[in-house]
Amino acid sequence: MDAKHVGALMAALMAAIFAFQLNASMLSPVLTTMRVELNTTDAEIGLTQTVFFTACAVFSLFLPRLGDLKGRKKVLIGMLACTAIGCVISACATNVTMLMIGRVIQGVAGPVVPMTLLMLHAEVTDNARYARLMAILTSVNGGIAGVDALLGGWLAGNFGFRSVFWVMCGVAVLAVVLVWSFARESTADETPKMDWLGAILLSAAFLAAYLAINEIEKLAGANWWLIAIEIVVAAVLFVIFWHVENAQKNPMVTTTYLKERRTWGLLLTTLLTMTGVFAVMNGIVPALAQDTSVGASMSADTVSLATLTPYALVGLVFGPVAGVIASKMGYRSTLRGGLIVSAIAMVFGVFVCQSPHIWGLVVLSVVLGLSYAGTANIMLNGLGIVLSPEDNPGYLPGLNAGAFNLGAGLSYAILYGVQQGFSDAHGATMGYTGAMIAGIILLVLAFLSSLLIPKPAQNAAEEH
Repeated sequence: MDAKHVGALMAALMAAIFAFQLNASMLSPVLTTMRVELNTTDAEIGLTQTVFFTACAVFSLFLPRLGDLKGRKKVLIGMLACTAIGCVISACATNVTMLMIGRVIQGVAGPVVPMTLLMLHAEVTDNARYARLMAILTSVNGGIAGVDALLGGWLAGNFGFRSVFWVMCGVAVLAVVLVWSFARESTADETPKMDWLGAILLSAAFLAAYLAINEIEKLAGANWWLIAIEIVVAAVLFVIFWHVENAQKNPMVTTTYLKERRTWGLLLTTLLTMTGVFAVMNGIVPALAQDTSVGASMSADTVSLATLTPYALVGLVFGPVAGVIASKMGYRSTLRGGLIVSAIAMVFGVFVCQSPHIWGLVVLSVVLGLSYAGTANIMLNGLGIVLSPEDNPGYLPGLNAGAFNLGAGLSYAILYGVQQGFSDAHGATMGYTGAMIAGIILLVLAFLSSLLIPKPAQNAAEEH
């Protein structure tokens, strides 16, 4: 493709990612307004967020494969159209149930990022050029430099929460128009019928595991019998899925691929990385910053500007740089560099926990924004594309998206559990410190598992 066509395609794909990202992050400062205007509770509003991210995770498992078979442009436009419809339902919601239905429909947009990366890969065949462009697209996935959350708060404060959903709807419609106009259709080399039975079984198994993790996050309030039942159900469904895939002529994903290191090596690395980092930046660090007894005693508004905004902004700016590095050094080497720097940043975070100060928290947020949001996260997404086989390019990005979501849930369950345990035994400061150390251990394990990821065949020349 020439530069003009690539520019038009990138604009269309970026609009699609914006449409998803706004749904994921724009509502964070709007939750209280939604509770007040719908006359409900924080718990019920929180549940609407949970069902959205759960829907994102489930749809991510099979929609990329459906795009392989039926056409990625067609499926992406359908996903964006569903997102717009979900936004309209949420904007018109008169109660929490209606809002929840809208959020579930919006969750169809969950696999937008892997879908756009697959579409870009079908058009840009030069590996170095693809790495650079892929990083530009993926860098938005961590948040649009915090502007999305700030805009959501401003809209809700001035026009009510419904205005936020109308803006989301407008962006989704714009994305439909741009993708329709500038993207070309592409499919996998082989396009048999969709294995819907396999897709349903895998989605059900994942959903059971995801619900178990959500329950574990309640810690002392968790129903452990329910957790045990959900884990058993997940295991049984996955075993059934395995046997069904072995018997299918054209399975959603062959068990041969599931046994290969490119599948489980990448998924394990993604899971461990997300578990080690996600709750640190989205929970532990903001809590430490606001803690008035052993923390930095910052206000909620200041916390966002000092931690989450620098983290997202640095990730957005450095992402394209990481793409250039990956085009020269390879995805795996760049990923490992990001993991090493992330672990070093969290070692610094241990000292910040002992003596919390705004500047220490800012430095921690900036370095993690560079090393995780701007590097490791992008390389993990990129590896999901370049490691996939030509006959089934959608299966690994879909499973990898599931690993991202599972890791996010596990991160809260494990790191918050460690924090509570250490706090109860040794005080609040040791609670924050223990959570940070647990994150470091998980990142070290992620680095070790990254050594198991094989060299991408089409990228062999750049990998060392």
